[in-house]
Amino acid sequence: MTISSTTDSVTVLTGMYAAEAKYLAAGGPGEASFDLLAPFFAPDVVLHQADALPYGGTWRGHSGMTRFFLTMGAVWESFDMVKQEFLATGETAVVLTQVRARARATGRELSFPILQTITVKDGRITEIRPFYWDTRVIADACAEPSASG
Repeated sequence: MTISSTTDSVTVLTGMYAAEAKYLAAGGPGEASFDLLAPFFAPDVVLHQADALPYGGTWRGHSGMTRFFLTMGAVWESFDMVKQEFLATGETAVVLTQVRARARATGRELSFPILQTITVKDGRITEIRPFYWDTRVIADACAEPSASG
């Protein structure tokens, strides 16, 4: 573990989150090009999302990340990363993010933390593992209202 690799992980993550803000400002999923984000992700990147979420599962590669962002855009009307803290050691970074979001299906607004472990190798993100405090609250807020009322 070296100081430069720690700095590199934080630099990559800071750059990726800045690019994500530009991506969202340009219209986000379905409007903006994933090319704004692609340089920060390895071609074989793997994103693991909790299965209980409407965007749960394992998303692989740039095409998987593109589909993930489209799915997130369909689920969330807004998804703002209000505050972030980074801790990086070598190739592993931990990011604590406070999120404020509004679900499309219900209009419910939520505020919740996400803790992510992110692996950065050769200047690109290779794996992301988000951990949620309460997936049920998130899934319920995003659930389509039942037809029976």
